[in-house]
Amino acid sequence: MEKYQIIPRKFRPKRFAEVAGHEAIVITLKNAIANEQLGQAYLFCGARGCGKTTLARLFAKALNCTHLSKDHEPCNQCISCQEISEGRSLDIMEIDGASNRGIDDIRQINETVGYAPNKGHYKIYIIDEVHMLTKEAFNALLKTLEEPPKNVKFFFATTEPHKIPQTIISRCQRFNLSRIPEEALVEKLTRICTELEVQAEKDALIQISHLSEGSLRDAESLLDQLICFGETPITLNLTREIFGLLKTDQLFALDEAIHSQNQEKAFELAKQFYESGRDIGACIDSLLEHFRTYLLIHLGLPAEGAYEKKAKNYTKEQCLTLLDTLIQWQQQMSKTPFKRIHLEMLLATLVRKSQHISLDHLISRLLELEGKGEGEAPPPPPPKQEIPAPEPIKEEIHIKETKEPPKNDVHPSKYDTLIRFAAVELEGSVNQGN
Repeated sequence: MEKYQIIPRKFRPKRFAEVAGHEAIVITLKNAIANEQLGQAYLFCGARGCGKTTLARLFAKALNCTHLSKDHEPCNQCISCQEISEGRSLDIMEIDGASNRGIDDIRQINETVGYAPNKGHYKIYIIDEVHMLTKEAFNALLKTLEEPPKNVKFFFATTEPHKIPQTIISRCQRFNLSRIPEEALVEKLTRICTELEVQAEKDALIQISHLSEGSLRDAESLLDQLICFGETPITLNLTREIFGLLKTDQLFALDEAIHSQNQEKAFELAKQFYESGRDIGACIDSLLEHFRTYLLIHLGLPAEGAYEKKAKNYTKEQCLTLLDTLIQWQQQMSKTPFKRIHLEMLLATLVRKSQHISLDHLISRLLELEGKGEGEAPPPPPPKQEIPAPEPIKEEIHIKETKEPPKNDVHPSKYDTLIRFAAVELEGSVNQGN
């Protein structure tokens, strides 16, 4: 009985033609082989599972292949190709940069780099996750990397090129690998299902490509998990169930609650989502993908299944509003310990926000109405009615004469007594107040 091999290893590309995406990089490497314009070092950068190590191995296999095809593809039949495919070639040395990151490991490479290849044309060092090397290890590699022997090549792979010193990058030919497009992922998964004789719906494969985020290795691992579940055909609902996502009928039930402004239905759905044991973050991701699909339909992109009909229940502005709400609540999710309440209030907010009119839409509507009003002549103003002037009111102003307060008599004091005494003595009289 043949030993089981996981899908990512079983269907790893053995020829350049089997590489999903990266057509420009494949053409560049083939032309370098055809024109014999080979550099001493190559740096492959990109996200996880996009094919960095695979391209390095294929390039190494093509350089040491003894029976290259006319389009410069490795034959996979010679001894060198078979040894490289099985991982036992003495001319291809794969080094894990995370485990062999010290200066002593690089010194060992410098000591053995002068030895001739065993069977192939070149001795090739493939260092994966090269950004994990220490600063001293990079410095020890500089001289060898700049002037290696003619039959030695270095292939580096990394997910974080910004951590590699510029002195190393300047000595390499750098290739930036992008995420694999969704169409290429679905095509590769369809080919795998056909070869394995497994029935799978296209919507399920599209869902797998969404979850993999452009990583072919992740997509193949997810497909392997679905096949191990044992139920065929692989449907979209089965895919969502296995990976803890919301089912399509549950999402459409939420659409009905939003369309009918039914808060009770929203709380009931929140209870179902929470009691099913699904991760709240995965639920929000499903809702984001759900309303993103509606938005893409309004932007003119084709869609399959029931989404084309259901999209008529929303406008483009409503989709944008709901997506903004979901993103805001997703950022707040990690701050609250009450996950169930958070989910209930989120669905209730979606029901309420669906009727929300954005400020931009309101302004555009007002401008539109203002533009329509400018083309019509304004109605004539009503005739002015002459209003008789009011008669002046004669007011009698009574001026009250104010009398001066009477002068108070001067109070006697000790000086008055002295003056009177002097007057008596002088035989005179003094009248007070005169």
